Amino acid sequence: MKQESSRVVKPIYEGTPPPSTPSYIPLSVFDKVTYDDHMAVIYAYRPPTPPNAALELGLRKALAVYREWAGRLGKNDDGDPAVIFLNDKGVRFVEASVDCTLDRVMPLKPSTSLLALHPSMKGVVELLQVQITRFTCGSMVVGFTANHLVADGQATSNFLVAWGQACRGLEIDPIPFHDRDIFSPRDPPRFEFQHRGAEFMTNKIKKDYASVDNIIRGDIVVHKVHFSSEFLTKLKAKASAKNGTTKSYSTFETLVAHLWRAVTKARSLGGFETTTLRISVNGRTRLNPRVPMEYFGNLVLWAFPSATAKDLIHEPLSYAAKLIHDAVSKVNNNYFKSFIDFANCKAEEEALIPTADANKSILFPNLEVHSWLRFPFYDVNFGGGCPYIFMPSYFPIEGCMFLLPSFFGDGSIDAFIPLFQENLASFKQICYSLD
Repeated sequence: MKQESSRVVKPIYEGTPPPSTPSYIPLSVFDKVTYDDHMAVIYAYRPPTPPNAALELGLRKALAVYREWAGRLGKNDDGDPAVIFLNDKGVRFVEASVDCTLDRVMPLKPSTSLLALHPSMKGVVELLQVQITRFTCGSMVVGFTANHLVADGQATSNFLVAWGQACRGLEIDPIPFHDRDIFSPRDPPRFEFQHRGAEFMTNKIKKDYASVDNIIRGDIVVHKVHFSSEFLTKLKAKASAKNGTTKSYSTFETLVAHLWRAVTKARSLGGFETTTLRISVNGRTRLNPRVPMEYFGNLVLWAFPSATAKDLIHEPLSYAAKLIHDAVSKVNNNYFKSFIDFANCKAEEEALIPTADANKSILFPNLEVHSWLRFPFYDVNFGGGCPYIFMPSYFPIEGCMFLLPSFFGDGSIDAFIPLFQENLASFKQICYSLD
């Protein structure tokens, strides 16, 4: 890998530029409870691909519409540390090359080699970073990192699509919805659900992550599993056959239920040990009135289905699918509004902190699910067509799963599952079992 250049690029405005005095946007209650870390994704494109200059120009145009990315996190005049300054300081743009064909490093597997395809995520002041890596065959890999405090997966994928539109000389459509002040508490506020222990906790157990990082992460393997559409159809039929109703479970519910059971078996959990899932739930379609899908920011809470290992393994697949379905269903309009009231009125008063912890290397005996199944990542077209590979970077966090549609476009799904090395062989034996 040879880095050709690394520079900061800033928005380019058509027409009247914004005021020169930096303004700021306070982070919303949803921004404040998410992960304070960068996330990274990898795209691969076959030739012909647009030149780097076209990608940079399109990025600068897109930043004029999504100004938050070109800003910086900081404190306002009142000392509130949770604001985004709209100061146009820019984003990191890296150009790199590799003296080989992309086929020689394909298929891109989840390993440390992926880290060279995007800028480092450590100690970054920029809220967004891009790396364009060229291969001798003409293929191009785009590595993208973004600060999760600024936007969730839905909002970030909308931006990436907009960047592609700008590169192709198109108007950005749809225009993002930027107002983060729409989440006001009710009067009087109503705390209808328990948010301590869900989104917030009273204290954090201090852990010397640095001293155990090499030991823990060195023993974790990120395993990629491809689930064909035929397998998923059989899985849904199996889950729905014994649910006692005419309603079938979704592909997401049945696949997560299957993986929850398979990982629990592979981990050899004790029968009475409890295992919990943490599942992201998009609030855009759940709040009433609905928040536009174009909302730019974070708008996610979590569902937490739990079961003992004994019940999860010995009960049929429909048992786990129902637990997931019921838990996600409860994160509804009432739940979101109760959270807004609690976060605005109680969290700061009680000095509560988020349960979301980006520094955690092990989730055992629990699991976390990041579903990218509905995000338009495959619509990111910079001018040479859509990507033929899209995947997360290397995140060796034991138990933190990513689900995304495979590049075959046939309804199949790729799952990226980090496990301890000692549990991997067992997981491989059972991950395709319908028993």
